[in-house]
Amino acid sequence: MNLSIKDVPEDLAERLRRRAARHHRSLQGELMAIVEQAARAEADEGRQAAPGSSRTQGWKTIEQLVAEREAAGWKPDPAMARLPRGVDIVRADRDRR
Repeated sequence: MNLSIKDVPEDLAERLRRRAARHHRSLQGELMAIVEQAARAEADEGRQAAPGSSRTQGWKTIEQLVAEREAAGWKPDPAMARLPRGVDIVRADRDRR
């Protein structure tokens, strides 16, 4: 299928040419990439979770993640409590410098 856009303002066409050059593409290739990105974003919007779900609320807290794992039957290995925490490892490394 061929698509055509008529009467593109010269300044917009020039910006698109520069963008294509930055991405090492032809103008045709750059326009195709822009169209593909827009179509992909449109498809992704249709797949978003319902409003209010954890997916649309941003990042989950550690507490939320642990609660989800425990609800699924996960139990932490007691030996893990004796392992050093990541923050302690980083702090010790900094103190050695």
